[in-house]
Amino acid sequence: MAEDIDVTIREALPEDASQIVEVSKTIGDQTEFLVADEYGENMPIHLLENQLETIHDSDNQLLLVAVVEEQIVGSASVRTSEEKRVSHIGEVGISLLKDYWGIGLGSVLLEELMDWSQQTEKIRRLELTVQKQNERAIHLYEKFGFQTEAVMTRGASGDDGRFLDVLLMSKMID
Repeated sequence: MAEDIDVTIREALPEDASQIVEVSKTIGDQTEFLVADEYGENMPIHLLENQLETIHDSDNQLLLVAVVEEQIVGSASVRTSEEKRVSHIGEVGISLLKDYWGIGLGSVLLEELMDWSQQTEKIRRLELTVQKQNERAIHLYEKFGFQTEAVMTRGASGDDGRFLDVLLMSKMID
């Protein structure tokens, strides 16, 4: 994709639910890099709509979508737990359609997540998991100051059944 594209980054809304499911399915078909399906493709749309409304109204969770010509092409999120002792930890997730890899959109999304996280009063640690084979994503996270804390041997399995190592990476928010 060599031409310039006009991308809008905005918070996800309940009416985005069906597009988010479709994009998640497509991304899942395009790559085995996703460690977990963030928005289950088997989740009924009305439940996802409720979840999106809850996230949108939350002051410590965020779901952004990247939109090109009214179509969602990716998402980025920070999710937190309701458990008091770990509620300061934000779990980061980013996924993009393959056509949008390598053009800087992942950097834009991660920067937006980091800016938002720094403005919250609750989030003091961001963490994520990434397959060790996903060198492009690891480079992105390291560029933004994430450090590897652990290697989870057999942390995921590939499409062909082979086991894949997964890195746990984190960044402190001060």
